[in-house]
Amino acid sequence: MRDAMQEIQPAIVERGEQLYAYVRGSVRMDSFATIADRLPELVGWLTTRGAEFAGPPFFRYNTIDMEGESVIEAGVPVVSAPEPEGDIGIAVLPAGRYVTVLHVGHPDQLFDVITAMHTWVERKGLEWDMTVVDGVEHWAGRIESYLTDPREEPDMSKWEMELAFRLAD
Repeated sequence: MRDAMQEIQPAIVERGEQLYAYVRGSVRMDSFATIADRLPELVGWLTTRGAEFAGPPFFRYNTIDMEGESVIEAGVPVVSAPEPEGDIGIAVLPAGRYVTVLHVGHPDQLFDVITAMHTWVERKGLEWDMTVVDGVEHWAGRIESYLTDPREEPDMSKWEMELAFRLAD
């Protein structure tokens, strides 16, 4: 990305709580597919239980450790929750103010977008709802939603993703 600051257009939005179903994993970033590949399974599980989706599938980054394992959830927002089963859980995304950015392009480009978001937040004098413990980031709400259905658009360079990172109160 040439200059991510010129290409991103962050917005601060107020979001309410959002119920969702998820599968959680502890993965290294270079093996992210092990959690990402669980999304179709989760969607299928919800569909067979008649769950009504309330938004696009997403990844929630609970912890980020670029050198070790990060705790990540593959999730789907739902209107009402079926009974959890096995390693499928039900939780609520927290309400609050979020910095959001829409990205169109390959997911590999997200690192530059995220770097630009951090720079933008610093310039605005804002703070993330995140703490760092022993070099590991612990986020209250860091969401990467996939607005494009890969079954309809297999070209990843055309995918639309929304990043939403919660700000401190």
